[in-house]
Parts: sequence; structure tokens; C-alpha cells
Amino acid sequence: MTTLSLDAVLSTRSHAYRKTAWRLMPFLMLCYLCAYLDRVNVGFAKLTMMNDLALSEAVYGLGAGMFFIGYFLCEVPSNIILHRVGARRWIARIMISWGIISALFAFVETAWQFYGLRFLLGIAEAGLAPGLLLYLTYWFPSYRRARMTVLWFVAIPLSGMLGGPLSGLIMAKFAGLQGWAGWQWMFVIEAIPTVIVGALVLVFLKDNVDQAGWLNDEEKALIKRELAEDDSRKTQHASARAFLRDRRLWRLAAIYFCVVMGQYAITFWLPTLVRNAGVSEPLHIGLLTSVPYLCAIAAMLLMGRSGDKHQERRWHLIGPMLAGAVGLALAALMGGNLVLSLLSLCLAAAGVLSASSLFWMLPTTLLGGVSAAAGIAGINSFANLAGFCSPYLIGWVTTLTGSSAIGMYLISAVLVAGATLVLRIPAASVNR
Repeated sequence: MTTLSLDAVLSTRSHAYRKTAWRLMPFLMLCYLCAYLDRVNVGFAKLTMMNDLALSEAVYGLGAGMFFIGYFLCEVPSNIILHRVGARRWIARIMISWGIISALFAFVETAWQFYGLRFLLGIAEAGLAPGLLLYLTYWFPSYRRARMTVLWFVAIPLSGMLGGPLSGLIMAKFAGLQGWAGWQWMFVIEAIPTVIVGALVLVFLKDNVDQAGWLNDEEKALIKRELAEDDSRKTQHASARAFLRDRRLWRLAAIYFCVVMGQYAITFWLPTLVRNAGVSEPLHIGLLTSVPYLCAIAAMLLMGRSGDKHQERRWHLIGPMLAGAVGLALAALMGGNLVLSLLSLCLAAAGVLSASSLFWMLPTTLLGGVSAAAGIAGINSFANLAGFCSPYLIGWVTTLTGSSAIGMYLISAVLVAGATLVLRIPAASVNR
């Protein structure tokens, strides 16, 4: 191959992936931002909803966690359906159904209604995160995927940055309007964008490279060839038994379980930790909770670029997990000092959310085809049981002891345990 032709291939490759990233990533980020607005707003609703309905911390913890039971039961079937029927129709179904259920929280009056709707919300939303992760494998080979995965996961802290002040503002300004509490208005208003974006999915997303109108034939052929080469190096299990007996999957699920324990400690309890540090106004709490998420965005982008540049995956995951553990422990220790507590939460959010995005380079590098669809969903499904365990554990410990500090220390220990499991994965199998 001549130098000129090599330069032409490199130019075509760069141009094709750049156009694809600009065409897909902002919209995928918007989809996930809607999902995490739903995760953020229940933490803000807790500030007044629990008192209004006379519900305890333990009830809140159990209700927050019930979402993940429904999520767990439906995650794998949802992702397999997506792989068969196409991302466009299935992601639209997911978003529209969960937006409608989210709005119904405005009418909750009892603990059992809260539990029931959280469970239904988990069923409705199941498959979105692993579905979008699988969708990225249809467009980007492994060597380009860390930056795309991190860019997509930036929607998590971005939803915290936007959702915190927005939720606080709605709760403050709409309280008492038409006889509704602020948290009731918040659930309805923040559900509307989810339904709208879900409808837009049908227009905007394409199911595969062949349907990509923004690419010419040469660019389509190049991307399809690289994706095929990438898939040829991945494991595709011959049977369900072989899939379930693959120890790597269970190790990956255990690692991500530990990461998610930390992630939801931040998602569900960040507003409460800020309030415990001495801030009382919902709007002020919302503004302050955006600071740790801003730090997380910067850390995620830097770590994603570094991971692709050095083609190293394990230590780029271990480091953020340990940083998140230290940050959560310090946040609990410094709970009475607003400045030190906020700095600690910045470290925790930067570490845990970076780990949450960088983790997905491991299974998407190892698995291909239907194994990737089932594997990503299975790992995410099992690990998201931590979304049940984390808030329930902290809520139970807080009710028992009157302090959330012990719960935070336990979550920190879980993150450290998860970091040690990463070392059990051979570097040669994932560093590419």
C-alpha cells in the first residue's frame, strides 16, 4: 500500500467516525440524561415527600431500591429483544413507557404505592443502559469505544448538574400551586421531556451502518470491515450453558456491582449529604449538588481519552474506584463541614462515575454478537441489584443509628473490594 493510499484510508476512517460520533452521541447522551433525571429527582423528592407522606428513611431506601428488582427481572430479555427487533423501536418503547410511569409518582399517597410504582418504573426502563451500550458496538470498534462510552456516560453527571438545580427550582417555585406539593409538580414536569425524546428516537436513530445516510459507500464499507474484524476477536458462546459457565462474566458482574453500590450512594443520597452539612433551601441544595457532577464530567473525559491513548483498561478502572472509596469515606467523616464535605463529594463523584463508564470497556472488548447482547444486559442486570442494596442498606443503617456515616463507610469498603477483583482479569485480554 502506498503512503498516499494509507493517508487516504486514515483520512476516510477519521472522517467517518467523526461524522458518526457527531450524528449519534449528542442524541444518545440526551436519552441517557432523561433516564438519570429520573434517578436524580427521587433523591430531591425525598427532601419533602417523606415528611408530607409520613414515610421513614427505611421506606425511602426500600422504595428507591424496588426500581432495581423490576430492572433486574427484565434487563436480559429486553436487550435480546432489542438485538432482534432493532434499537430504534425498542428504545422508543422504553422511554415513552417509563416517562408515563414517572409522572404517576405525583399521585403517590402510601408506602405501597411508592413501592409499586418504583417496581413498575424498573420494568419499563429495563434495557435502556445495556441497549445503548450494545448500540455503540454497532458503530464503533473497541479501539475507539472508550471515548464514546465515556462521552455517553457524561450524561449521568450532566443530569445531576442540570437536574439538581432544576428539581430544586421546581420544588421551590411550584410548591402549593393548584394544591400540589413541589415534589408532585417535579415528577410531572420532568417526565414530559422523556416522552418527547422517546418519540424522537423513532425519527432520529438508525439500526445499523447500512442505514446511515450521513456516510458514503466507502465510509460504510470501512466501518463495517473494522467492526467485523473487531467481532472476530470476541467470544460468542455456543449455548446458554456455556454463557452461564463463563467465569469472566460473573467476575465482571461482581466488579460492576461494587461500582454501582458507590454510584447509587451518590445518586440517591447526595442531596441529603449536602443538607446534613447545613444547607436547607432546596434550590441551594440543587446548586451545590451540581459541583461534584461538574468535577465528574472533567474526570470522565480525561480518563476516557487516557484509556484509549494508552490502550490500558485495568488501572484506569482501579484508580477511579479507589478514589471514589476515599471520597465517600471523607464525605461521611467531614459531614459537619460544608466545604470539606463538598470537596470530598467531588472526589467521590469523579472517581465513581469515571469507573462506571470505564468499566464497560471490559465486557464490550471481550464479547460479541448475541453473547454481547446477553452479556452486557446480564452484567448490568445483576450489578444493578446494587441499586436495591445501596439505598436500602444506607436507609436501614441511617434509621438504626441516626447517621448515614456508617453506611458510607460500608460502601467505601465495597468499592475497595471491587478494585481488587479487577486485578484478577488478565491485562492482555482487555488492553486493546
